[in-house]
Amino acid sequence: MSDAIFTLNAEVRTDAGKGASRRLRHEDKVPAIIYGGSKAPVSITLEHSKLLKAQSFEAFYSHILTIKVGKEDVKAIVKAMQRHPFKPKIMHVDFQRVEAGHELHTVVPVHFVNEEAAVKKGGVVVHAANEIEISCLPKDLPEFIEVDMSNVEVGAHLHLSDLKAPKGVTFVQLAKGHDLAVVSVNKPAGKAADEDTAAE
Repeated sequence: MSDAIFTLNAEVRTDAGKGASRRLRHEDKVPAIIYGGSKAPVSITLEHSKLLKAQSFEAFYSHILTIKVGKEDVKAIVKAMQRHPFKPKIMHVDFQRVEAGHELHTVVPVHFVNEEAAVKKGGVVVHAANEIEISCLPKDLPEFIEVDMSNVEVGAHLHLSDLKAPKGVTFVQLAKGHDLAVVSVNKPAGKAADEDTAAE
C-alpha cells in the first residue's frame, strides 16, 4: 500500500467556533486537532477529498500517520472521527501524537482467516469482536490482529486469552482481567434443535 495514503497535508487553523467550522466545510476542508505528547494541542485543517479517500482504507485507522503541518512532520494516530449522519462527509478528526518510547493506546481490527475450515465442519462462525483495544510502543503497532480459525471446532469459543498477541503488544481488556469473547463457531440452529430433541 502506498505511503501516500498515510501522509496528510495540513494547515494550522487560527479561527475557532461553529461558524468557522461551517466555512471550512463549505470550502471542502475538515477541521481537526492534534493533541497529546509533550507539545500543546494544534488546531489544523485538512483537505476533505484526500482525507475521505485515505480513510476508506482499513489500515488508515491502525497505522501511524504523517501529518505535514508547515515544515513539521507530526506522527499521529486517529483517535476519533466525527461523520455527517447521512452524507459521505467527515466533520471533524481528533489525532493523537505518537512519540517514540511513549506507549500508545488504540484499537486495531481483527482479521479472521481460514473461516471456511470451520464452516466445512458444519459450524456457523459468529464474530463477537471486530477490533481489539491494545497498548504498545509505536514501533510495535500492528496493522491488525490475525485469528486463525482452521483448528476451531464446532461449539468452541475463542477469547482474548486464546489469541497470541504480537511481540510488544498488550490486550488492554485482558490486562484489566476481562477475558472478552472474540469469535465462536456455533452449531446451526436446526441441527442444535434436532440434537436437543434426540437427547430428550
